[in-house]
Parts: sequence; structure tokens; C-alpha cells
Amino acid sequence: MGEEVEVTTGWDAIDREMGKIYGDQEPKHYGTLISYALGGPDPLDGISAYKAEEPIPHWHFVTYGFSELYEKESEHAEDSGYGFELTFRLVRENEEEEPPAWALNLLQNMGRYVFNSGNVFKAGDYLDANGPICMDADTELTALAFVEDPQLPAIDTPNGRVEFLQMVGITGDELAAMQTWNTLGVLSTGLVYLPKYITDLTRESLLEVPAISAAVQAGMERDGSNTGFLFVDQLAFEPAKKGFLSKTPATLKIGAKQAEIVGKLLRGRILKDKKLSLVGRDVRVVFTPGDEAGYETGADNETTFRLDDKTAAELSGKLVPKESRFELTSLRGVAVQIVKTHITDHEGNVVHTIG
Repeated sequence: MGEEVEVTTGWDAIDREMGKIYGDQEPKHYGTLISYALGGPDPLDGISAYKAEEPIPHWHFVTYGFSELYEKESEHAEDSGYGFELTFRLVRENEEEEPPAWALNLLQNMGRYVFNSGNVFKAGDYLDANGPICMDADTELTALAFVEDPQLPAIDTPNGRVEFLQMVGITGDELAAMQTWNTLGVLSTGLVYLPKYITDLTRESLLEVPAISAAVQAGMERDGSNTGFLFVDQLAFEPAKKGFLSKTPATLKIGAKQAEIVGKLLRGRILKDKKLSLVGRDVRVVFTPGDEAGYETGADNETTFRLDDKTAAELSGKLVPKESRFELTSLRGVAVQIVKTHITDHEGNVVHTIG
């Protein structure tokens, strides 16, 4: 009996695309000893790191495992697996012969996120890391954005389509700018300072450059925000309560960490005649443009607020990252409460409090 040959159709397709860029360069490859399906810790089958020299020396990582690397198994014919692989470009230091372990761990963590949640990434997405993307580094990069890799267009393989999404380290204020305008707008505006979207842990925010900050502000005012949905950890709505002698207004509660960005999004959505949905753990709050301010509660813990321009502007101005409680002059019977946000480390210890 002949030995069974493993089919590596999807894997080979990725290798071919990398070969178009790097020729016969042998990458540093990091495989997985025990597959995730058999209880191994790492969901991705492998990660390769190539040495790139232009425009500056950097590592160019590519993952193997979000797409179908072997035989076609999923019933979705159009896409291979989740339909993408991740890439990541990281500044390479002089004399550095091995890529940093933290970068490999970060890519595997992205695998865990996708495999466990089922949420897939697409160009224009962003993800708040709630802390430095490299735990031990003194860096301002605390979030990630996703763009099409500038050197790797999408490919069609026998297992379906695969896009190459490049992960880019971004700062907290760049994340806020992407939320209030759009990811690709912010990154392309700063591309001269971020060639090929290479991640550099030592860089400052693009918004420190006055011309970029002005361009982002102009873009937001011109286009409004592309963020129609925002996941909010601390979000609650308590209906009005009638007592014997008093009435407690309905209360919308929101965490201090995200209060300010919600305020900015209201300006970038409602004032551009677009709605904004906030999604919490067990509640959903929808802000929608309307001629007259009001609210109504619906099924599945969903509350819809109608906001005219005046109410949207008032609410937007009062949503700041500080503990408070206030009512709106043009939205009777509703109070808004901003509550403290406690930022914790991986062990659950509070390391920072906002509000």
C-alpha cells in the first residue's frame, strides 16, 4: 500500500503568493505541535516571518489557519474557511535574526478570538486591545486596525477566496479617530508616516502631526462616521419607576471609558442622518434621527431613542469620561448616568480607573 499523501492545496496557494514577493527566501516558520482540534493551545497551524528590506527593514508575518489549508471541508464554496489570512509588518532591529515572540503570540491570540467568537475581520475593522499590544513594551500602541495588505491582493484557491488582511498597531486616539470617521481614511491620511502600514512600537500618534489631525477632523465633518455599531461593555437601561409621591426617570447608564466616543459618534451619525446602535452584554440601545426627541422600549431589551439635532448636540456635549448623572432639557423623563470604568489586567487586578 502506498503512503497517503496529505493534500495542502490552501497552504501551497499562500506559499505561492509569498514567493512572488520574496523569491526563494526561506522564512522563519513556527508550526503547531498539537492541533487546536486535539486540544493544543494554538489555533493557527503555522506562522511564517519573512525579512523585508523596503521601505525599512521589517518582519512580514503571514498566518496559516484562518483559511482551509488542506482539503475543502466547509459547505461555503465561495470562501476558504473564514475567507482571510492575517499578515503583520513589524520594524526589524539591526542584527535581529528571529522575530519577537510577542508578535507570534499576538497573531495566535487573534486566532483564539476568531475561533472562539466566530467574529471575522475585514478591511476597515479595528479592535481595542485595552492595553499595550506588546505587554512589556513602553508603547502608545493599544489597539489594532485591519487593512488589505498592500502587496497581497485577494486570491482564488481551489478551496475558495482568501484575502490577506494586514494588522496594524494603532494608538488610542487613532482608534477614536477611526471610530468617529473611518479606519482607511485615518490610515491613508497618515501613510507617509506609516509606509506599508509597518507597526513601530516606538512611534507617536499620527494625530500629533497637525496636518493629519486637521485632515481627520475635516473628513469626519464631511463624511460623518462609518461606525454604525459599537460594542459597549458597560451599558444598561432602567425603565422609569413610579413611586407613591415621586417618579424616578428612566436611566441610561454608560461606562466612562466609552462615554466620550459615543458622544463623538452621535455627532458623526445623527447629525448626518444616520442611526447608531450600542450593543451591550444583555441590552441594545439605538439612537435614530427624528424630528422630535423621545424614546420607546421594544422586545429583546432594545430601547430606541429618537434624537433631533438639538438633543443630539446636547447629549454629545455632556458625554465625557467623568462620573456624573444628568437630564436633558429636550428629552423629558430620561436621565443619563456615566459610571466609573475599571481597567483590569489579565489576572483581574484593577490597574486603572476612568471616571
